[in-house]
This record gives sequence, C-alpha cells and structure tokens, in this order.
Amino acid sequence: MRFSVKAAAGLGAVAASGLAYSAGYEVRAFRVRHVQIPCLPSNRTAIRVLHLSDIHLTPRQHVKRQWLEGLAALEPDLVINTGDNISHRESVPVVMKSLRGLTDVPGVFVFGSNDYWGPVLKSPARYLLPSGMGKRLHGPPLPWAELRDEFTAVGWLDLTNRCESLAVKGTRLQFVGVDDPHLGYDRLDAVAGPADGAADLRVGVTHAPYLRILDAYTRDGYDAIFAGHTHGGQLRIPGYGALVTNCDLEPRRSRGLDHHTSHGRTSWLHVSAGLGTSPYAPYRFCCFPEANLVTLTPR
Repeated sequence: MRFSVKAAAGLGAVAASGLAYSAGYEVRAFRVRHVQIPCLPSNRTAIRVLHLSDIHLTPRQHVKRQWLEGLAALEPDLVINTGDNISHRESVPVVMKSLRGLTDVPGVFVFGSNDYWGPVLKSPARYLLPSGMGKRLHGPPLPWAELRDEFTAVGWLDLTNRCESLAVKGTRLQFVGVDDPHLGYDRLDAVAGPADGAADLRVGVTHAPYLRILDAYTRDGYDAIFAGHTHGGQLRIPGYGALVTNCDLEPRRSRGLDHHTSHGRTSWLHVSAGLGTSPYAPYRFCCFPEANLVTLTPR
C-alpha cells in the first residue's frame, strides 16, 4: 500500500509538472514553421505565404499580441487566414492592431467557429469523442461581421462560400473557400465545379479540414489546400503524435504538409497547428503554437 501511495503521488507530481510546463511555457512559446510547396509553374517566381490560423486572441494576451506584430518582418507576399481569430467580444480592434504590419499585403480569409461564437467551458473529454458526436456547445455571439468588414477594408478577400482570383508577383491565383465546416456552415454546392485551368495556381481554403471539403477541392482540381482548426492535436504524445483532430481528418495529418488524394487526383494539404487555444483550455504539450511561412516554389 505504501508503494502504491508513493507511486500515485509520483504520477501526480509528474502530471502537475507537465501541466505547469504546458500552460506556463509552451502555450506562449510561439514559433514560425517554415514549409516549401513545389506547386508553381516552372516560369514563375517563388511566393512567400504567411498562413495564420486559430489565433484565438483576447485583449489581455499581450505576449501573443506583441509576437503577432513582429510577423511583418517576414515580408510575406500573401496572407492566408484560416479562421478562429477572436475569443472575446472586444478582440476585433486588438486583432487589427496586432496584424497592422500585414494589412498592406494581399490576403484571403475564411472564418471558424470562434469567429462566430465565444468559447464556453466544457469537459476536455469531449475532444476525445469521434467527430460529430455530442451536441455543439456555443458561448455568446462574437462580432464576426465587424471583423469581416475590417479585413475586407484592407483589401483581403472574403472566401466565405465563394471563389476569387488574385495576382501575386505576376502569378495568377484562383481561390475557393467555404464557411466553417465544423458548424456545418459550408456550402460546397455554391463553389463546386472544375477549377480555373487558366490560373497559374489553384488554392482551396477552409477552416476545418473535414474530408468532404478536401475531397471536393481535390476532385475539382485545386493544387493546394490550406486549413487550420486542429491545433495540431494540441496535446501530442512524444513519439506518437496527436490523439485527436476535432474533425474527421486522421490524427497523423493534424499539422504540417501532406497530400490528399480523391477521385484519382492529388492535392497538397497544409494544416497549421495554429497560434492559440480556447481560454478555457490554455495549454499545449509537444505542440508549439505556430504561424507558417509557406514558400510556393516552381515544380
């Protein structure tokens, strides 16, 4: 019995230390992860894409705000924002101030659930349930329309269930986007159809990388897909990886660069582990918060 008590105490101490590290250090140890995708025509110049996702910003997150302001030094050619920017009703001015060095850069965006609805306290065990199980829990409504208007005012393109085109460094990009699939707001029928064969590159954008979205984009001929939502699993087991993705994407693809194959076609897939967490689950383990500098290069 004495050994069991000591063992339990030891395990408790290890768990407490891990939680303290996770919530006290790693959740604020922001990183830039560099990725390269060889997807451009051979006669085009490389394009530096800053992929931002899952910022989950609140007004009091001063360390995160300061780090975000420094991202302009990366000098990207394009910003792709895959949603979940805010976690508080007063966060919109804070987000825009934190990203002010990037607002003169061309950009595109879609929204996630935490652009529409505030976070809510819930059992962490819910994240271990298979995707789609259990009732969706929402907090108070957030000022998503104000955020949308701020983004579009600086020239970023709203990809909410729509297609848009943009020229970057002489390269013509076609984009397709959907509203948040995690909430079921996506309208694939509104954007379905073959991608523009005359574009130099065709890019799909979504907040949550549900397989129905990835399948549709790949089927329609989009060369690369950008997504967030998963937080990279948020808590990863060393030597194993993520346990969950909070959608139906396999955990092994919860972050980073991979491929997606459907209908005999293959697209590049980049999933960002994102920069934040819910204020009610402020921890990460073996999954540093990240922004991604994705360099698109000639094939």
